[in-house]
Amino acid sequence: MSNQSSVLLFMDAETIPFGNYPAPVHFELDTRKLTDGKHTLKIISKDPSGKEGIRIIPFVVRNGPAVAIEGLNDNEVVDGLIPIMINAYGKGDQKKFLIEGSETPHSIPAWLWATVIGFVGWGIYYMVVSMHMIL
Repeated sequence: MSNQSSVLLFMDAETIPFGNYPAPVHFELDTRKLTDGKHTLKIISKDPSGKEGIRIIPFVVRNGPAVAIEGLNDNEVVDGLIPIMINAYGKGDQKKFLIEGSETPHSIPAWLWATVIGFVGWGIYYMVVSMHMIL
């Protein structure tokens, strides 16, 4: 019997481990071999006496192009015509940075418009009051 703990690694609902290593374990998980979506990494550790410890780590893989949507949110109740903007962009080959299509454009938020209008209104009020005192 070994005096070292072992670690078994399972992906999703697989019954056969993709790795069986002595502890401590250092490895790289290649997500390029996984489909995009939700996955779970199940880790079972066994100590020399045979006792087991289990840890399940859920994670999401997104190797494909990212999709950004503006104008429609999850589970939103809508009616009529809805303007929607969709942008899809990938990471490229990760050896060079792609500028075109790497950022999603957004509309100007309403709070920013309200702030600008309030500031301009305050400026006009200040000018009118200052001119009235001079005259």
